[in-house]
Amino acid sequence: MATHMITGAGSGIGAAVARRLHERGDDLVLLARDAGRAKELADTYPGARTLVGDLANPDRLSWAFSHQTLPDRLDSLLHIAGVVDLGPVGELTTKAWRSQLDVNLIAPAELTRLLLPQLRVSQGHVVFVNSGAGLNAHAEWSAYAASKHGLKALADSLRQEEHAGGVRVTSVYPGRTASPMQAKVHQQEGKEYDASRWIDPESVATAILTAIDLPRDAEINDLTVRPGR
Repeated sequence: MATHMITGAGSGIGAAVARRLHERGDDLVLLARDAGRAKELADTYPGARTLVGDLANPDRLSWAFSHQTLPDRLDSLLHIAGVVDLGPVGELTTKAWRSQLDVNLIAPAELTRLLLPQLRVSQGHVVFVNSGAGLNAHAEWSAYAASKHGLKALADSLRQEEHAGGVRVTSVYPGRTASPMQAKVHQQEGKEYDASRWIDPESVATAILTAIDLPRDAEINDLTVRPGR
């Protein structure tokens, strides 16, 4: 039975991935920002383990984990959680920049650092759910896109560092996906949100599972998923 640690399992792509892995009987370790959220996740996915750590405060993750029991090994670490706050460069505050960089980039880097020993034991797989914004930045997306461009750099460096030891690294770049985050983006853009126009989270989950289930003789480095409608 494989063991997967997932961030962002509460909604959207993360929930779709967690549900699929849970249904097939894999062991889940779900990161929650607080004890209340951890209980909700444990109730949703019976048998799953939870860890409490706030991605918005990456400096405290090491301390938080030191008071909890980490898994002995991990077959995959799935970085799916993220936040977005749009605005023109001339108006974005340092708070908006820091919050997106902390959750979308620094926390994944710190989680990876803390869990690399468990990934090395199992020659596991690190998946970074990035974004189309990690490849191209558009007006009013500067902070979010910067965090995702940085996430690509993190993944590319990690892949070269860990390849010889058998740890695989994949970046997934979904286009607009029907999720609470996308509803927030539309609100910030002042547009009407129609979920049917965008990628179903289940489709992105299929892409992620394809990457982690790939036989050991191959590795998907970068995977772009675009709306098909």
